[in-house]
Amino acid sequence: MSALFEPYTLRELTVPNRVWMPPMCQYSAAPEGPSVGAPADWHFAHYGARAVGGTGLIIVEATAVSPEGRISPYDLGIWNDTQVEAFRRITRFLASQGTVAAIQLAHAGRKASTDRTWKGGAPVGPEAYGWQPLGPSPLAFDEKHAVPTELTVDGIREIVGQFADAARRALDAGFEIAEIHGAHGYLIGEFLSPHSNRRTDAYGGSYENRVRFALEVVDAVREVWPDGKPLFFRISATDWLEENGWTADDTVRLAAELTAHGVDLVDVSTGGNAAGVRIPVGPGYQVPFAARIKNETSMPVAAVGLITDAEQAEKILANGEADAVLLGRELLRNPSWALHAARERGAEVHVPDQYHRSV
Repeated sequence: MSALFEPYTLRELTVPNRVWMPPMCQYSAAPEGPSVGAPADWHFAHYGARAVGGTGLIIVEATAVSPEGRISPYDLGIWNDTQVEAFRRITRFLASQGTVAAIQLAHAGRKASTDRTWKGGAPVGPEAYGWQPLGPSPLAFDEKHAVPTELTVDGIREIVGQFADAARRALDAGFEIAEIHGAHGYLIGEFLSPHSNRRTDAYGGSYENRVRFALEVVDAVREVWPDGKPLFFRISATDWLEENGWTADDTVRLAAELTAHGVDLVDVSTGGNAAGVRIPVGPGYQVPFAARIKNETSMPVAAVGLITDAEQAEKILANGEADAVLLGRELLRNPSWALHAARERGAEVHVPDQYHRSV
């Protein structure tokens, strides 16, 4: 059997194949009003199409645990019951197609309050639904971003609680997996890296202090997330800085600790915390970071980063570099990628009865 289309079991949950969709913001939720942050028709069609196309696991885009945790005013959120009810429509449909529904719980930190990417993604103020960002230290992401308000210890504890509350709502909304967003220079990643964390209290300075917030969030979410359901953690394996940044060595160390705190898989990306760095982008360029975690710890991993064709994805799995592959832009281009890859690899995926005549 093709490794791509072997089922994969974590805890009491089995994902039908190893073709997974990573979180990709759609910037398509209402920025105000009673439906603020709630998924709408676009989200239903977007995620539904990939489920119909045979994708085994879909991780819904970064979903904020609070209004100020959104990347943009148009991001999804899961801080109220209206949002929960809107998500149920999506999770029910994904389940009907045999696709596992996951959600990424997120707080954007100092990179919050920006415009939609196709509008340039620049920071926005109150006149465009914006707000004052928060961060571990009063350090702006770049010269265009606002200097964030430094979080107090009480503020940190409040956000830990918001992650736990969001996980409860995600469970109520029908999600089978929760993923904590610790990557791409958003709040948890900002605490991890000495590039963005200059604190001198229990949440800054040493490695042990800088990972404290991440582990507290994991513990709070794991406490409310059922034992039979998996918990993922997304991480940027490196800041791509030559000094004073988060490194691959740090990532391996943290991955080993996350296992002890109840995380079941690390979703491995890179970058996003330092502006202006040069990243050697190319096919599968982030896979070696996932492979190192898999080889040096007991933590399962998913690989992402310009994975585009079935042969490439198959080799990543067959070589033991990852346990699953995440296809981002390729799934935007081709919602039925899994179906086409299954045909190419001599495997099968779920096809809706309505589309049976096509196969």
